[in-house]
Amino acid sequence: MKLLGKLHVQVLIALIAAAILGVVAPNIAIAMKPLGDLFIGLLRMLLAPIVFCTVVHGLTHTADMRRIGRLGVKTLVYFEVLSTIGMALGFLAINVFRPGDGLHAVHLDTSVAVAHVAQSASQMTVMGFVMGLVPHTLVGAFADGNILQVLLIAMLAGIALNLSVGPDSVLARGVGEGQRVLFMILGFIMRLAPLGAFGAMAAAVGSYGGVTLLYLLKLVLLYWATSLVFILAVLGIVTARCGISIFSVLRFIREELLLVLGTASGEVAFPRLVQKLGKAGCDEVVVGFVLPAGYSFNLDGTSIYMAMSVGFLAQATDTPFTLTQQLGLLAVLTLTSRGGTTVAGGAFIKLAATMQSVKALPLGGLGLLFGIDRLMATATALTNMIGNVVAVIALARWEQGFDVVQFRAYQHAPVPPAEPEANRTNEHPRPLAAGPVGLTHRESAR
Repeated sequence: MKLLGKLHVQVLIALIAAAILGVVAPNIAIAMKPLGDLFIGLLRMLLAPIVFCTVVHGLTHTADMRRIGRLGVKTLVYFEVLSTIGMALGFLAINVFRPGDGLHAVHLDTSVAVAHVAQSASQMTVMGFVMGLVPHTLVGAFADGNILQVLLIAMLAGIALNLSVGPDSVLARGVGEGQRVLFMILGFIMRLAPLGAFGAMAAAVGSYGGVTLLYLLKLVLLYWATSLVFILAVLGIVTARCGISIFSVLRFIREELLLVLGTASGEVAFPRLVQKLGKAGCDEVVVGFVLPAGYSFNLDGTSIYMAMSVGFLAQATDTPFTLTQQLGLLAVLTLTSRGGTTVAGGAFIKLAATMQSVKALPLGGLGLLFGIDRLMATATALTNMIGNVVAVIALARWEQGFDVVQFRAYQHAPVPPAEPEANRTNEHPRPLAAGPVGLTHRESAR
């Protein structure tokens, strides 16, 4: 009975029950979809305020503001390198195993759904993305739930508070109290996690059915295997350099992995990751800056997905696609794979944007991926989330703001997020070790 009280066990049971219901009674399973949508909606409701409070609270207690700029440069460099490696790995896998050969899908019409996605994707431009970083109003960013806009406002507010009034002000203490309240609300919502995961997974299995889920199985298995290799090999090397193993990281986020597995959305894990990473030895400033930025720029799974999808479509439609063309497309993908969040189907929209702009492959080929988009989206969301967790740990280590001992201690004795004692630690950030690149914190007012 004690085992049943753990959240990840409850979510796992809910996923198994959802899969059974989806196969036995698909119509009833599809009707469960609102449960998943409601749970995801409740978590999305907390994204913007948690990002704001975490970033502002961390920046308010940062002694050397000049190092924030250095952290930003290091973060973007890390994101670009890891995403490019993931993209190259995807191209390598699709060219070696060639799952699309023999399909000969040369007479594909562009369906209405694909045409609609492509039309929407054609409006996505680099300049439009840059202009979209600036909200029309301060309140508008929170109302729209645009995380990058909220991050921009939070950084400006945190720096202004740091330089003007400092951590002893009423405003700074109020942000800390607000952060505690938000994490308490998160604890309440997480009690509904098994119900939300059940609804989302039941609807997915009920919609596609057990037989249809095997459609294009070759590509799906290759994509999952490639993502697994990226996680264990590439991200494993990164975590090893930080003094921990990739398996300890996976164990650390096992509950979040199950949630993402059930919902195919990385956003459901974001609020808890902010809290858990801070309590597991990562500096609050690094968590508050790197994690929300990673959800838009460090999309390792999306990079692998797009690289493998364009290669597969070229093979499936018998379209000549030379190595030179692939390298050129790789450069385009480094831009089109950025931006947005890790919601289900987001990678498919970015793929449509790439094909719409490059026009090297038949747009109708996107219809081939419709049937397996849910399976692909699940692997994409999982890889993106794991990549962002590793990014926080790696950047924190780079800034001498990662406590390995505290991380290992948290592994064995995690504190439930709903307990007030756990939330009190957010009011007094842990000082970082002094060093040439370390971020030092001022003591929080008591």
